[in-house]
Amino acid sequence: MLLGIDHLVIAVRDPDAAAETMEADLGLAVTGGGRHEHAGTFNRLAFLGDTYLELIGVFDRSLAASSKAFAVARATLGVLDDGNEGLATWAVATDDAAAEVERLRAAGSPIRDVAAGQRTRPDGEVVRWVTAFPGIGPDRPPFLIEHERTGAEWGVEARAARATFRHPAGGTVRLTGLTIPARDPTDTAARYRVEVGIDVGADETALVGAQRVRIATPDAAPMPIVDLACEVDCPPRDLVRFGVRWRIGPA
Repeated sequence: MLLGIDHLVIAVRDPDAAAETMEADLGLAVTGGGRHEHAGTFNRLAFLGDTYLELIGVFDRSLAASSKAFAVARATLGVLDDGNEGLATWAVATDDAAAEVERLRAAGSPIRDVAAGQRTRPDGEVVRWVTAFPGIGPDRPPFLIEHERTGAEWGVEARAARATFRHPAGGTVRLTGLTIPARDPTDTAARYRVEVGIDVGADETALVGAQRVRIATPDAAPMPIVDLACEVDCPPRDLVRFGVRWRIGPA
């Protein structure tokens, strides 16, 4: 079952500096992160309940470019090598990645096998997950991810604490919408349906869990747009950072 948007992968040159910008300009506390030792990347994370923003950079270009690296590492390197920062890809959470892959393949999806991944936190704890990719890129369908629900990030206590975490922007903050630019929204919508089973309507929008995803032409959305809602009356903000337009305001 698809549960909702799991995370957005934002390629940045310096995740630590980007984390400071996120808090200063958007009021989002960036509290987590770690290293993908075998993929040459490292990240900082801003949790919005069980959804999060991943600010990811490269510490070893040769590792990130290798065929054994995570697909996300190669996508990140591609964005940065083009001289940009921005959305590299995004993920949808599932409670059973293997079953989703089997179901999607039976319906004609080219989605790849489930693969294991991991990251080492600064405290030494290893965070683990499995993913399945139909392809990768900011205008391609999202990949699937299933987290190992244990430890300091995905255990019961950690998830409960995140549900009530108060960001400087104004109490709890949730991701409510994502707009993806695509040269051909109709073709992109068809890919979403076939490759990951997300039913995009005639208006080029879809509900993924409780979050709305919209596919738009570059004229309507020259860059990805992320909509965030805060719990209390926070000052609305609409600004561009890291190749993404961020819109935040009261829920």
